[in-house]
Amino acid sequence: MKKITILIHCKDQSGIIAAVTNFIASKNGNIVYIDQHVDQEQEVFFMRLEGEFEIASYNNSDFKALFQQEIALRFNMNWELYTAVYRPKMALFVSKYDHCLYDILGRYKSGELALEIPMIVSNHLDLKPIADSFDIPFFHVPVTKDTKSEAEAKHLKLLSEHNIDFIVLARYMQIIPEGLIKTYSHKIINIHHSFLPAFVGAKPYHSAYKRGVKIIGATSHYVTKELDAGPIIEQDVTRVSHTHSISDLVSKGRDLEKIVLSTAIKLHLDRKVMVFNNKTIIFS
Repeated sequence: MKKITILIHCKDQSGIIAAVTNFIASKNGNIVYIDQHVDQEQEVFFMRLEGEFEIASYNNSDFKALFQQEIALRFNMNWELYTAVYRPKMALFVSKYDHCLYDILGRYKSGELALEIPMIVSNHLDLKPIADSFDIPFFHVPVTKDTKSEAEAKHLKLLSEHNIDFIVLARYMQIIPEGLIKTYSHKIINIHHSFLPAFVGAKPYHSAYKRGVKIIGATSHYVTKELDAGPIIEQDVTRVSHTHSISDLVSKGRDLEKIVLSTAIKLHLDRKVMVFNNKTIIFS
């Protein structure tokens, strides 16, 4: 069977679901999943559909051309089609923290993540032994105030050479330049603690501890040129109390970061995230 996923958004209007499902049926396809959402305030329709076709009766180029001509133009749709066969190529950017890196590589090695990791990039050499132990090429690209442009050029070159589809910042402690963000729009996933904007700086858990916070959390989002203000993919929290030390908060926070980041990666991989006006629609 040939499996496809279609993502659609357009102005809300009557007849969209019927037109799309009838089109799939007319091409001898079977719909195995469909979900839709209407943003009432902006009058925008969103839909995610998974379909199956007999391999002998499906041609990807023909299907896309006919869908564009018969359906997309009629409703003025923005739409994307993905096939299940392709395994996206993900680049990992890291610095010195290793908890998210170990978690992602463990899930990757066990087959939990249906992707390829052609490379790991870092501004430090500390985590190279981890990359080596998983047999993944490691590239050291130092970033200083005077070499930011040079580093960006090296990053873009490496990403292009390895045909990277999306990037995950597994606690990469550098600001991503606009050129990289523009090239990989809504394809750079970041993870950080959820104390922002209240507790900024290098030691947010220490500051939070002094204030006696009662919950800690983690947020994963797409990177935009506004620092840590991109559309949110996944978040989670856990409760803490006065009995927890700073090290307890850090440990719990890192556990959350691993879970939230891996969930965000899976949602992105499964094409369950749609971005519209710096907001995400997450399908089940």
